[in-house]
Amino acid sequence: MNQIDLKGRRAVVTGGAQGIGLAVARRFAASGAQVVIWDVNGDAARAAADAVGGIARRVELTDDADVAAASAEAGAVDILVNNAGITGGNAKLWEIDPATWRQVMQVNLNAPYVICRALVPGMIARGYGRIVNVASIAGKEGNPNASHYSSSKAGLIALTKSLGKELAGTGVIANCVTPAAARTPIFDQMSQEHIDYMLSKIPLNRFLEPEEAAALIAWLASEECAFSTGAVFDISGGRATY
Repeated sequence: MNQIDLKGRRAVVTGGAQGIGLAVARRFAASGAQVVIWDVNGDAARAAADAVGGIARRVELTDDADVAAASAEAGAVDILVNNAGITGGNAKLWEIDPATWRQVMQVNLNAPYVICRALVPGMIARGYGRIVNVASIAGKEGNPNASHYSSSKAGLIALTKSLGKELAGTGVIANCVTPAAARTPIFDQMSQEHIDYMLSKIPLNRFLEPEEAAALIAWLASEECAFSTGAVFDISGGRATY
């Protein structure tokens, strides 16, 4: 494992209790960062934080007041990884319940906006920050039977591109990653047919390992990533080459 230097940095990782978020928390801790895990599952967040010597807080990301309180408690945050996400299940657009559509948008797109709005001013004031948004290959290509999820991730990509330009020259950098499917608990929200479809689209013919995503995110969260902002970093096993 390459050693990324995050010593002295405080990092907030949303959805850090499992999957890619947990792998990121572990990688950050191994790189010397103080990790703050936000997750809707408080018990799992505490277990994850204990394992990496970090801090846990149960946060309902769709509650603006809760996000504001958690942001105030987090202190001087240097690194933000907007990782938390839900799929909303699989169905054709006209079969998706409006409440489900709104929930997916709230968690996957609105929450990163609200969190950035809370934490970015402090980063600007301190002259340093790294933001990594975890989007998806679905946001580039649009997966069938997942229009809500694909749309939310496409929106997150656009948010990142705009934010990166807005932050240029402040010392704060914002990028996003677009992973292909990783075998994590999020698979529990998908049909087997959809899982098989996603695998069939990956030229490397396997799912992403969370640790592979964490390795890329760790670099994007470091000082070494200094000349990329508003960019989209693909990690899809060859599914997308743009």
